[in-house]
Amino acid sequence: MTTPDAVPLGGPRFQTDPARLYREMRRDHGAVVPVLLDGDIPAWLVLGYRELHQVTGDPVLFSRDSELWNQWENIPADWPLLPMIGHKQPSILYTVGERHRQRAAMISNALESVDPFELRRHAERFADELIDALCSAGEADLVAQYAMLLPVRVLARLFGFPDEDGPGLVTALNDMIDGRERALAGQAHLAGSMAQLLADRKKEPADDVVSRMLADESGFGDEEIAQDLMVMMAAGHQPTADWIGNSLRLMLTDDRFAASLFGGRNSVAEAMNEVLWEDTPSQNVAGRWAARDTHLGGRRVRAGDLLVLGLQGANSDPQVRTDGSALTGGNNAHFSFGHGEHRCPFPAQEIAEVIARTGIEVVLDRLPDIDLAEPADSLARRPSPWLRGLTRLPVRFTPVPVL
Repeated sequence: MTTPDAVPLGGPRFQTDPARLYREMRRDHGAVVPVLLDGDIPAWLVLGYRELHQVTGDPVLFSRDSELWNQWENIPADWPLLPMIGHKQPSILYTVGERHRQRAAMISNALESVDPFELRRHAERFADELIDALCSAGEADLVAQYAMLLPVRVLARLFGFPDEDGPGLVTALNDMIDGRERALAGQAHLAGSMAQLLADRKKEPADDVVSRMLADESGFGDEEIAQDLMVMMAAGHQPTADWIGNSLRLMLTDDRFAASLFGGRNSVAEAMNEVLWEDTPSQNVAGRWAARDTHLGGRRVRAGDLLVLGLQGANSDPQVRTDGSALTGGNNAHFSFGHGEHRCPFPAQEIAEVIARTGIEVVLDRLPDIDLAEPADSLARRPSPWLRGLTRLPVRFTPVPVL
């Protein structure tokens, strides 16, 4: 499958200017781009909005079953992307058909039972604690000291973890998602934490997400539930942290959102939606596997080929974003939460939105004269092609008292 002009899916351009990179890929290769993953493993990156809709809307032809992959014999045991592309992993990510629908229902039911007022109360309390730790200094890094710490603490509380487990879970999740040398160790820490929580809740159920999943009568085993909880934690934490960071960056650097920094709450939701179109945290997702030989976007795709979902590339497809400079308003036809039966469950989207919006509003309430401490063009991103977020967001403000 490897083509001589395949594009490496990695490197500094995903950090510095991915929008231009996606435009060049589309210009040179069309809607479906041959790419190389770590170790020169071949795959296809689907950048076209229409093509991505086709792939995510046909779970039979473009399956979520990673066992179909025709590259497993070339994947080493220490491949850093293994936490993101599971092999024989019994989680909802790689379950298909009726069993997937049952698992999705179990997860949705457990998340739907989260009280939205209690959720916002947890988010506000943890956000206030994090602001209290930095508000008297007059300067802070809102990524390292705030955005990267907030979602996982709220999620850990909803799942049933003790609050003191939060810092270790943050480190493990960030190592796992970055896909570097610490990825497998992070995955192991998270797996051990989930197994312990499951054991505790089997002995002593409580009013939390884990207990509700264990009480479900669909017949899923502990290992399956533990894997699903890891997926839920990873998918809920890092993209939400990046949603907070990317939205604050937009509001601090874009004149269109200046009013929201001085009490205009409506602009917070608008900025968050703009980020999902223009700067979405989940840039690319692996993926789908072709169940048989087929054609897509003028390319011949072989049975077992991996298709990487180019969410940001599709969001910026000029066929749907004819005027990229115009604000998107309330339009939410983006791919940032996926599409089709494997999209992010709606209750999970609502939880992420409450955490992100609360996190942003607490910053604006507590630090009303916040401003960037460095030029906007010096703000660096993580070099990951998968998740797009700031490595730091340095700000200054008038010191305020703790709550």
